[in-house]
Amino acid sequence: MPSFLRSLALGATLFSSLSLAVRPVEIRGQDFVDTVTGKRLMIIGVDYQPGGQAGYKPQERSDALTDADVCLRDAALLQSLGANTIRVYNVDPTLNHDECASIFNAAGIYMIIDVNSPFGGESINRAEPEGSYHVGYLGRIFGVVENFKNYPNTLAFFAANEVMNDVPSSKDNPPFIRAVQRDLKNYIAKHADRTIPVGYSAADVRPILEDTWAYYQCALDGDQDDKSRSDFFGLNSYSWCGGDATFETAGYDVITEMFKNSSIPVFFSEYGCNEVQPRVFNEVSALYGEEMTALSGGLIYEYSQEESDYGLVTINDNGTVSLMTDFANLQEQYNKVDISLIQSTDPSSTSIKAPKCDSKLISDSGFSKDFDIPEPPEGAEDLINNGVDDGYVRGKLVPVTATKVTQKIYGTNGNEITGVELKKVQNDDSNVPSGQVLNSGEGGSNEDGGQPAEPTKKGAASTLTVSGGALFAVFAMVAMFL
Repeated sequence: MPSFLRSLALGATLFSSLSLAVRPVEIRGQDFVDTVTGKRLMIIGVDYQPGGQAGYKPQERSDALTDADVCLRDAALLQSLGANTIRVYNVDPTLNHDECASIFNAAGIYMIIDVNSPFGGESINRAEPEGSYHVGYLGRIFGVVENFKNYPNTLAFFAANEVMNDVPSSKDNPPFIRAVQRDLKNYIAKHADRTIPVGYSAADVRPILEDTWAYYQCALDGDQDDKSRSDFFGLNSYSWCGGDATFETAGYDVITEMFKNSSIPVFFSEYGCNEVQPRVFNEVSALYGEEMTALSGGLIYEYSQEESDYGLVTINDNGTVSLMTDFANLQEQYNKVDISLIQSTDPSSTSIKAPKCDSKLISDSGFSKDFDIPEPPEGAEDLINNGVDDGYVRGKLVPVTATKVTQKIYGTNGNEITGVELKKVQNDDSNVPSGQVLNSGEGGSNEDGGQPAEPTKKGAASTLTVSGGALFAVFAMVAMFL
């Protein structure tokens, strides 16, 4: 082959494997909006923490996004499911996440990253917020920003999760969470080449829920660019339980009314009650239907079966995966979603202004009415201006060449599913439900020691099929190889 053709082929292969796959998203009013197409991004997502909290093992140089083989396996399954977003709770910013982030990116799946961890000094302590808000803590969460800021599929960061989980904890903590949001956004503005939203994930504690949202969406002195306010609001809600629940009995009518005039996007950062099993997920049709367009979708809790019993799949000890009935039921519901409806934006919803912060916005529930946000601790200004040290890995996309899943996957009937493969999404789009159904496994057997999911009915279709791969060639850059 002539050198010209070899160079052209090499360039085409490189840019095909390094395709962006997803476009940057920005916030306009209460919507996440694709910056190129102008279409709304509704979160069709799953909370992703294989191994649960115990799966976060910085002492072993391991977290949910460090094993490329595992990420490829799970990204292919989540892509088939129809997900376009994952939430990852615990990451170590000193570890390299390039391969996993690039795999999810190639699958058209965004990531929302929690900056905190369950270890001491790596989150705001609700029992002592002032003592846990220090420069060492900020250095760690800024390290998470450094680690993930360069991945185009980093959709957002959660500054905190359920710090206020009852009325007493809502008295002193709120100003500190706003301070953390301010510091994160100031750091992003200094060190990232794009805006990455920062927000809060709230517990569904009804005495303080509306006050929590009111407190975090308002703007100090009416300044719409106030860095301490949330860019978005996540709600961990488990009120829709079982197939007999309805829009009204689950309180979705109350939630919709509460957030219909929100000035920021609101979505379920966790949902999927497991009081009735298997879960049928008929709340999906409500969440993505016409009555709830004020919300921006949600994340099902959770991908893998853990002690809390919310899994969509069982990860067996040998690395094989067994699909649970919940996976099949959720895929069926996702495939019914009207994509054209959820991608459309309402101009009125993208122009809603944040109210000015005022104690009158807060009821007498006991929630804080203090809008005197703490100043950054000593040393924080230097970190914000000059960046964190070299102990934190600065992530970047890398080529994704392997696409075939090597671990065995078992359907809901216990039989092996063959040919599971990640499909690189075309045209920089995010993933969407494809209408396909992952095969339940027509042949083969579970002979290698993996434990199948509970015996249930077979799935309806035969293969894992989503949109085809993309080929990108940029002639000016290919010329470098000539």
